[in-house]
Amino acid sequence: MSTDIDVKEIVPINIEGGIVINGFPSTGLTSAVATESLISTTQFELGAIIDSDRFPPISIIKNGIPNYPTRIFINNELKVAVFSSYLTLDVSLHKPAARVMLNWTKEKKCSMIISSITVKGDLSNEIVGVASTGNARGKLVTAGIPVVENATIPGIPGVLLNEGMLKGQDVIVLLVSSSKDIPDFTATSNLCNVLTKLVPGVSCNLTKLEKESKIIEQQIQQATDDAKDLGDNIYR
Repeated sequence: MSTDIDVKEIVPINIEGGIVINGFPSTGLTSAVATESLISTTQFELGAIIDSDRFPPISIIKNGIPNYPTRIFINNELKVAVFSSYLTLDVSLHKPAARVMLNWTKEKKCSMIISSITVKGDLSNEIVGVASTGNARGKLVTAGIPVVENATIPGIPGVLLNEGMLKGQDVIVLLVSSSKDIPDFTATSNLCNVLTKLVPGVSCNLTKLEKESKIIEQQIQQATDDAKDLGDNIYR
């Protein structure tokens, strides 16, 4: 079965010089929940759907309307795009998904990709970062985000860093510390705050996030559980 991942744009997209945010769940749900909050707080619109024959056949129903589980939301005014997904992709799709994101970013002439992962441990809720280029590293320093010198970055964020380094594409990956095995509101709100420092114009309503984060987490977890139930038939 092909691992091709297709992007179908449904509205005009003009985000040249802007920023792409990766909201694919990778190690935990923090990035997915945080990006959902950004989308709902700032004026984003559905810009494209992402699909593949390798994705589980799932429809996410929101307010009575069917939705593809993996989409791109855009704000043409702020020049920002968010890759949003309710799916935790099989590891065999991490490289293809990352390359689709890198190619789409290049096609739209965006300047940077920002991703994140959750790491276990207690760093006093500190968020640190790693970058693919000297220019991206400078943006971390300017934002006052400590830079990691040694780390292992798995999944889609790791592929983004490696490919970004080879291609000279600015990529920043934020490492969000959490001592909990379950979704952590504190970690999610910290990530939201750091994203607002790196992405001019976006905002995050933490009061609204606290109320809605459990619902978002449940929706993403349900999609993940349903995908696992279908896994024996899809991934073989």
